[in-house]
Amino acid sequence: MTVPALTKPRTPKRLTVSERTTESGLRVIAVRKPGVPIVEMRLRLPFASARATHSARSALLSDSMLTGAAGYDRAGLAAAVQALGGDLSVGVDADRLMVAGNVLATNLRPLLGLLATVLNDATYPDDEVATERDRLVEKLSMARSRAGVVASEALSHRMWGEHPYTHSLPQPDAVAATTPAQVRKLHADMVRPGRAVLVVVGDISPARALDQVEAALGDWTGRAPVGRIPALPGPEPSPLLIIDRPGSVQSSLRMGASALSRTDERYPALQLANMIFGGYFSSRWTENIREDKGYTYGPHSRIEHNVLGSSLMLDVEVATEVTGPALLETLYELGKIASLPVTEAEVDSVRQYAIGTLALSTATQAGLASTLSALAAFGLGLDWMIEHPRNLAATSVDDVSAAAAEFLAPARLTSVVVGDAQTITAPLAALVPVTTEP
Repeated sequence: MTVPALTKPRTPKRLTVSERTTESGLRVIAVRKPGVPIVEMRLRLPFASARATHSARSALLSDSMLTGAAGYDRAGLAAAVQALGGDLSVGVDADRLMVAGNVLATNLRPLLGLLATVLNDATYPDDEVATERDRLVEKLSMARSRAGVVASEALSHRMWGEHPYTHSLPQPDAVAATTPAQVRKLHADMVRPGRAVLVVVGDISPARALDQVEAALGDWTGRAPVGRIPALPGPEPSPLLIIDRPGSVQSSLRMGASALSRTDERYPALQLANMIFGGYFSSRWTENIREDKGYTYGPHSRIEHNVLGSSLMLDVEVATEVTGPALLETLYELGKIASLPVTEAEVDSVRQYAIGTLALSTATQAGLASTLSALAAFGLGLDWMIEHPRNLAATSVDDVSAAAAEFLAPARLTSVVVGDAQTITAPLAALVPVTTEP
């Protein structure tokens, strides 16, 4: 059967957008996207300085924020949200605290009222915080027992030293020592509208939604202190680090290097180069060590975007006995794409895939809200979503090859392997310089 030719990407439809910054400093972006009578909202609060100095408190705040507010206990608040046909959740990472929610379009205003109650009057009851603290300690202890987590943390440390981005997970002991009063103090200091961004997407009138937000959140005031966050260091190549995990039946390989941000004009070329190497299922890396060699279920490479910098990250789990051969094939594919031009057919395929996945990821109200919230941290928005497919379409084979040569060269990458050192050290040392850690 003949595979049909790729079609030309469709021009995205223009969306109705309104934007306003309230007197308190909250930036609100409202987008009309009809089709389903639902509204999605994403409230992004800068939290890098809080995570840098109080990683454990930030994590516990995220897990405990919805356990009580004003006249609501945990169950009462959950019931009030559910009665609107809605949902609220909270998460935190190295850059931001995110309050996400959705609701029937007709109930946007009352959900905004509940959001205001949480933002202004979250209570963090002692018993609820204690429960969430115990749960978080257990979760962190389990996570830190996994080889992949150990490898990722070790790689971050080798790339960035003691920078706050290195500590993606708080230490269980630090969480256990955190008090409800400390969490309440962190909320009072940091959960403020100044520099925050609220994205609202759905079957709404954008102008009316802006008015509803301003009416509901008018009493939410203040500006979080701006902590000093050091610049992200540039990773320097170093010997491959082997972390011993005696008796392990598999090895976790992590590799990383600096990358380009979405605002760089060369980013489309790097995005396509990464996809050809290992960024989607038909990539060279996958074809080699999964489909041809059977060393792994699936390797993956990606570009991670944080406010302070972007990174190229590679990860794969392989059986212990093929750790050396898997690294050899990985280095081979990296060296090949960095030293030999990619093909027109490869670029056409990944370009279409990249354009298509962006369109699919923003086709839903939830996907569009999440994407706009992420872009807002970099001063980007709908214009970038429209221009990026055009930039991808204009990227040449030479552009992609140049990006691959600059950013995918194996000598640039910092590497960590967690596995049975007694078995894997000799095969790895035959390929690259290594250093070990118990």
